[in-house]
Amino acid sequence: MMASIILTINNKIYGPLDIDPEITMLEFLHEYLNLTGTKFGCGQGICSACVIIQDNEDGTSEIHKTCITNALGFNGKTLRTIEGHAERDDKGEIISLHPVQESLIKGFAFQCGWCTSGFTNHTIALIEELKRNPIPVEEIEEKIEETLGEHVCRCTGYVKYYAAVKEAILNTEGATR
Repeated sequence: MMASIILTINNKIYGPLDIDPEITMLEFLHEYLNLTGTKFGCGQGICSACVIIQDNEDGTSEIHKTCITNALGFNGKTLRTIEGHAERDDKGEIISLHPVQESLIKGFAFQCGWCTSGFTNHTIALIEELKRNPIPVEEIEEKIEETLGEHVCRCTGYVKYYAAVKEAILNTEGATR
């Protein structure tokens, strides 16, 4: 038996689509929409490689682990994946990256890149939160650790990720006080 889903991802409405009611959101993104930037890491909701952003009607956002969350739980929701952050022209070609993406590249923060979509999505959500509720500059590193501490990267020692995220926060007007 199939189930129906309709949702908005990266400002594009999908559906109604008939899907397997047991499919995870990660599988739905990959198999139904060909949005493969969200990565499968552990399959247990531990590593955070698979996180995406859900935008709420009140202007807040939240992070969801897609490898352990059923796709139907997102029915009617508005989401952002790694594919939705860069600015594109009318042909769909990338013309500029999101400032967080730029900071991660500039800081040589990642190696293989498998965990990068999760780090990027979570950092973007963090910066949006900080723009609503700025923190003192001296609390940045603690906030980064609190927010990104559960992300697993098998290639780096996290130092470059955290440095790039700190740089992105410091370069975001209104994120600190």
